[in-house]
Amino acid sequence: MKPRDLDLINQLVLKTIESLDKSNNDIERTCWMVLHEHHHGLMPFEYDVREIDETLYLSVLNEIKERLKK
Repeated sequence: MKPRDLDLINQLVLKTIESLDKSNNDIERTCWMVLHEHHHGLMPFEYDVREIDETLYLSVLNEIKERLKK
């Protein structure tokens, strides 16, 4: 993975963690919303089904879960 890809993943991880409430129950949803905003320039609205980069989503989600384990 390129360093700029790692930088992007780190930025999205931090933004997702900041967006989470005190509980981590909705990590997947919050992560998807942050990636949606990154990709489309705005947060999703109700029933928004536009696609996001699934590989990036999974990379960010895995990194978030690793960091929250600690």
